[in-house]
Amino acid sequence: MRIMGVLALLWSACALGQAAAQGNATKGAAQAYPVRPVQVIIAYPPGGAVDVMARNLINTIQPQMNQQFVVVNRDGASGAIGFGVLANSTPDGYTLGAGPTTPMSITPHLMKNIKFGVDSFEYICQSFENVFTMEVPQESPYRTVTELLAAVKESPGKITYGSGGIGTVPQLTVTNLMWRSKLSITGVSYRGEAPMLLDLLAGRLSFDSPSVSLASGRNLRVLAVFADTRHVTFPDAPTFKELGLPSMPPGLNGLFAPKGTPPAILKRLEDACEKAVQSESFTRAAKLMHAQIAYLGSAAFRARAIEDYRYKGELIRELDL
Repeated sequence: MRIMGVLALLWSACALGQAAAQGNATKGAAQAYPVRPVQVIIAYPPGGAVDVMARNLINTIQPQMNQQFVVVNRDGASGAIGFGVLANSTPDGYTLGAGPTTPMSITPHLMKNIKFGVDSFEYICQSFENVFTMEVPQESPYRTVTELLAAVKESPGKITYGSGGIGTVPQLTVTNLMWRSKLSITGVSYRGEAPMLLDLLAGRLSFDSPSVSLASGRNLRVLAVFADTRHVTFPDAPTFKELGLPSMPPGLNGLFAPKGTPPAILKRLEDACEKAVQSESFTRAAKLMHAQIAYLGSAAFRARAIEDYRYKGELIRELDL
């Protein structure tokens, strides 16, 4: 019996030693991370606010990690293609995603065969909020939201608007507004904000609802912003809340990793993200793009994403989309 007891103790000691060694190896690997280039997927086309801000965030994180971060645009299906690739990537910290939470807060409620959900990712950090507007060309006869809605009422289905596609925040926002106002309108989907803007300026659209970054500095008139408070870039444009009309929370943008990425690696990235968001470079980019810097750490970002997922799901069911 004593021999058996000694053997049991030796076995336990070996097991503990092996676990400690594995733990130290994992910790060591995390401390060494990254030892090779990291790929960052942006699920939207180049040139838009999401792309510009995400690239700036990555460019500011990269020198902190002493390794190359390679940005790849995998756009399509309102972000579902890029985030689908991210969700199925190896959770080792060498494939990340940057952009809005839209694909996980809206898309799973709209696509039956979607291969990911709100719990398919690690939420590293939130970096900024993307506020959307309602805008028309300067030559447009509509000078207020009230005038535009009156025109929609007079000509059901004839007024056109552009959005980044079904399942994007602007599309859901306008759909919600028209449904609650009992109005009919024709939507036109685009793969990005840039081609939509060209059609708006050419008069092929009545209005669109882009982010504030694309609404500024062009021959456009912002009628209102989808926010609770006025935007500093357009202080004369009322909020939909002021007008007593349905609004929508802003787009929540940040950095993501596949579910199961080691906590130590996530912590390194979270710390680097916080420093990047506070940097002069990121602040300058946010000012240029009229984006609202809004840093949240991993836990707070995840909680907000889940709350947004639940809210959007209830809204989509209410709208019968």
